[in-house]
Amino acid sequence: MSDTTPPTYDEFSLFHENAQEVGLPFDGPPVVRRTSREVAPGRRLSALVWGEATPELVLLHGGGQNAHTWDTVALALGRPLLAVDLPGHGHSDWPTDSAWLDPASMADDVALVIAELAPEARVVVGMSLGGATAIALASRHPRLVPKLLLVDITPGVTGDKTSDIAAFLSGPETFATFDEILDRTVQFNPTRSVSSLRRGVLHNSVQLPDGTWTWRHQLGRPAMETGLHVERADNLMQWDALERIGVPVLLARGSRSPVVDDADEAEFRRRRPADPVIVVEDAGHSIQGDQPLELARIIGEFADAG
Repeated sequence: MSDTTPPTYDEFSLFHENAQEVGLPFDGPPVVRRTSREVAPGRRLSALVWGEATPELVLLHGGGQNAHTWDTVALALGRPLLAVDLPGHGHSDWPTDSAWLDPASMADDVALVIAELAPEARVVVGMSLGGATAIALASRHPRLVPKLLLVDITPGVTGDKTSDIAAFLSGPETFATFDEILDRTVQFNPTRSVSSLRRGVLHNSVQLPDGTWTWRHQLGRPAMETGLHVERADNLMQWDALERIGVPVLLARGSRSPVVDDADEAEFRRRRPADPVIVVEDAGHSIQGDQPLELARIIGEFADAG
């Protein structure tokens, strides 16, 4: 594969590609701006604000991703929304300890940003690690979460279910060229188009002074094992927390995803019998990448439901 890296990276210059790939009309660049807020002394959380009105939606990405994972979904929705870079991801600063994978700690950080930038949001959408964070957010800061939409995540995630994700994230920390980091991404995402993965890598990587490339989410990474595995006691506590949430919850599950299985869905239905589960066909774990238009439809209908 020849080098396809543009001479400069403009994070707002690729939306036309998102639209073209899924057949969305594109009349010009959307109104999107990047902003950040301090969540602790010397530490800021970054986010993308879509539209000019107060955000109706808050979108929280998965582990190893960033706010741009939602670009196609945001274009399809056409609503004012807030897409947050979780701590230690995207353009957000790194915590000084290993709490960056702790959903409760991340929820407290995210709450400060939502309270200022999206206090009237109607739905919080969380995918994977962002979904675990959203569950903690609804438990710890309930006034900020009128509705909760979980994208392919429930309590019950184990190392076996996320082994492919962990294998991808635990790969080399630096790459000699952009093509090498893209090739690895293509290898682990065989059902996605190369063009969509190229955009994702551009948003999620940086070139170092020596010319090599690394992931944004690995810069300054603490020396710890990356993964979503939780111990059984924590798992039960998370299920209990999800059960106690006093607002509507919708679970969207990818039909081809190994992360949420039939047993997880059954436990979700047992814990929350009044809440819906939607299985998105031809989607893996990252439904926003595999079926963005369908996920946008689900989010919009859930937001508008009485």
